[in-house]
Amino acid sequence: MSKTRKTAGPRKAAPRRWVKWIILGPILLVFLVQLYFFIMVCWYAYVDPGSTSFMRQQLSELREKNPDAKLKHQWVPYERISTNLKRAVVASEDSGFAAHGGVDWEALEKAYERNNRRSKVVGGGSTITQQLAKNLFLSGSRSYLRKGQEMIIAFMLETVMSKRRILEVYLNVVEYGRGVFGAEAAARYYFRTSAANLSASQAARLAVMLPNPRYYDKHRSTGYLVRRTALIQRRMRFADLP
Repeated sequence: MSKTRKTAGPRKAAPRRWVKWIILGPILLVFLVQLYFFIMVCWYAYVDPGSTSFMRQQLSELREKNPDAKLKHQWVPYERISTNLKRAVVASEDSGFAAHGGVDWEALEKAYERNNRRSKVVGGGSTITQQLAKNLFLSGSRSYLRKGQEMIIAFMLETVMSKRRILEVYLNVVEYGRGVFGAEAAARYYFRTSAANLSASQAARLAVMLPNPRYYDKHRSTGYLVRRTALIQRRMRFADLP
């Protein structure tokens, strides 16, 4: 009596499982990445960041030339940062900070049109919240994929943190020059004073340096820097703070 061979049904199901994981695997990975970002945003809502993605990247670059290199950075609470600097940064970087939900859609549209004209990503129209998202978790590369992730994290920040906390963290971690991070380190590095004692003109100058801090660290007296500083100083009194 011959043995009846079993059908190959189960073997045919294996490829289907692979197809399922090929489809679901990336979706699960994206979900886990977003969950990680959200957990970290919740953490930073109450705990001051010791370092950021930008800080770690720059420290790594500095230590390629000098293994003993250290960053200039000192955290100070919101109350110990001059109102001048808060107003200057809002006036220069994101005049609608107090009102928007994390993204300035009009600024994004203008940036998109500008990028299309130049056939490359040259500017992103980022709000302070988006810049904080980028500084905390992402890289300085320019791409629409990174911009999308930046926007998602910005919405997380706006959902979990108050505007005051967002501005506090931003002012404490943003880059002000080669190896210089945060308002306190910047005030001491450029003006030999504290973040609490920055004058209106000093604060305006620091705010104007933010889009390209390493360049202005080396070129501190350009005509543009002088003119833009004067303009921001005039706008500061109109800046809305949280």
